[in-house]
Amino acid sequence: VFFQNSDDRELFIRKKLIPENVPKGVIPGTGIDTDHFNVRPYPESNLVTFLLIARMLWDKGVAEFVEAARQIKLEFSDICFRLLGFLDVRNRTAISREQMQAWEDEGIIEFLGETDDVRPYIRDAHCVVLPSYREGMPRTLLEAAAMGRPIIATNVTGCREVVQDGLNGYLCKARDANDLAQKMRDMAKLST
Repeated sequence: VFFQNSDDRELFIRKKLIPENVPKGVIPGTGIDTDHFNVRPYPESNLVTFLLIARMLWDKGVAEFVEAARQIKLEFSDICFRLLGFLDVRNRTAISREQMQAWEDEGIIEFLGETDDVRPYIRDAHCVVLPSYREGMPRTLLEAAAMGRPIIATNVTGCREVVQDGLNGYLCKARDANDLAQKMRDMAKLST
């Protein structure tokens, strides 16, 4: 049995969900095509752009992203916050279209909708953010890193396997918009 992170492997062993005699390995995700997701020049725009790519679920930390954006917009005028992903998800933690529209009307975020090709959006971003509550191995962070973008993610299972805090991005506390906002401020200062 293969796992995408060691936390999940240890959980399955501890709860005895797999027979003891079955080999249990950890692989670093399912991988991405680095010819397809290759390093791109960093954006030259003075408008620093933070991008969250995910299904629009509360569990992906969208509310924390929006609240962090709200805080930062009070301090900086040259920062943009974008959400990219499927909105009409059939899930108990789905964000409603009305809620998304309210955030857009408030001028906090730009909702980009969904796409089959995230590369142009990653290319235009200064930083990709995933404040998720838990992941297996987040492809969006792997894709962003492969394209040479710094990443900010929560210090949770799956995300911490991709982010080397202070090297390729920052780790923040889960469910903590204030800590996320601080990491975004730190990143924005590096971008200017």
